[in-house]
Amino acid sequence: MKDDLGPDAGHQKKTDCMDEVSPTAEHSEKPRRSSIYDIEGRPANKLSAVFKNPLEGIPRQQLMEDVDRFCAQYGLEAHKELFRKGALISQNPQDAHNMPELTEDERAAIRREHTHKWSQPWQLYFMASMCSLAAAVQGMDETVNNGAQAIYLKELNIKSEYITGLVVGAPYLACAVIGCWLTEPMNRYLARRGTIWVSCFIAAVASVWEGVCNSWVNLFIARFVLGLGIGSKSSTVPVYAAECSPAPIRGALVMMWQMWTAFGIMLGNIMGVAFMGLPDNLSWRLMLGSTVVLPLVVCAQVYLCPESPRWLIEHNKINKAYEAFRILRPSDIQAARDLYYAYVGVQLEREVNKGKNFFTMFLELFTIPRNARATLATWIVMFLQQVFSPPALWGSTLVPGTHL
Repeated sequence: MKDDLGPDAGHQKKTDCMDEVSPTAEHSEKPRRSSIYDIEGRPANKLSAVFKNPLEGIPRQQLMEDVDRFCAQYGLEAHKELFRKGALISQNPQDAHNMPELTEDERAAIRREHTHKWSQPWQLYFMASMCSLAAAVQGMDETVNNGAQAIYLKELNIKSEYITGLVVGAPYLACAVIGCWLTEPMNRYLARRGTIWVSCFIAAVASVWEGVCNSWVNLFIARFVLGLGIGSKSSTVPVYAAECSPAPIRGALVMMWQMWTAFGIMLGNIMGVAFMGLPDNLSWRLMLGSTVVLPLVVCAQVYLCPESPRWLIEHNKINKAYEAFRILRPSDIQAARDLYYAYVGVQLEREVNKGKNFFTMFLELFTIPRNARATLATWIVMFLQQVFSPPALWGSTLVPGTHL
């Protein structure tokens, strides 16, 4: 059974999905516990345990054997010593500068990620810029309709409030009914980059489609298609950014999604002002069509970024994951450390979720206290976000006599 589970079989079982955050455990020669406990010392058989370092409690010799098997299994024998060092750092990161196994350059690299945490490879910031532009696409798609609807409602002879609401809200209807549910299969088969590319391509096509519509039905369909891209893009880009980013700056890079979405909202409103002085039959078309530029830029940029290392690990493409980490990390020792730590986390996650399906995992959103609290908080935030969205969608119709 141990051989079937791979080189991680000797690791203590943990709960919850593993995040590649730098661990805080120390070396130990004590045998590991056979059960899992949460922060209050209770058995965590319902996945309510607080995440701890999955390498905690593993004797040094056993850890080295696990690393050797990992390298042999995936053809990384040439880097075995590097992965050994990486595993030791993952197990005891606070004492990395005292490890005799590390060279002075390796110690300096580990130390520098805390003293100069923004000193990262340019490829990482290129990835962050791509994610930021994808967020701006999201913002423009949401608000460019604000100025356009003040004109196309008259041009397309839309008089019914119900039809107005249907056309304006079509992207969000598509997100709720179809788009968000496509996220998981798209990520599974197309990976993170493929999902981002497809969603932005859909956004570009829908933008042109919106600009050439000649009826409200056609416009509704175009905006509904636009929503298919919005759903998968908004669910994938922050995850991709998190999986590529190093722990010290991960939160900042992921939060750029919200900041650049706001930037896109501003651009959408600027487009409304920029084209407002043109003839009515042309201005609203240019407003809606102006959103074609940014998604095409993202489509051109996304495949110049490395694939998510965690996605590659989940699909047993370990060598490609190592190459991705080498691109995204300042040194090979950091790449080896993060790869092995992420690999162990993925293997433990697979073991925890063995035998589960979509419905059982969906129920765990409500049956596991920790998940239930997070789910409730998320629902509240998302609900409030939609409550405060109308000014972005309907601003041009809220003040009589204005088009802004």
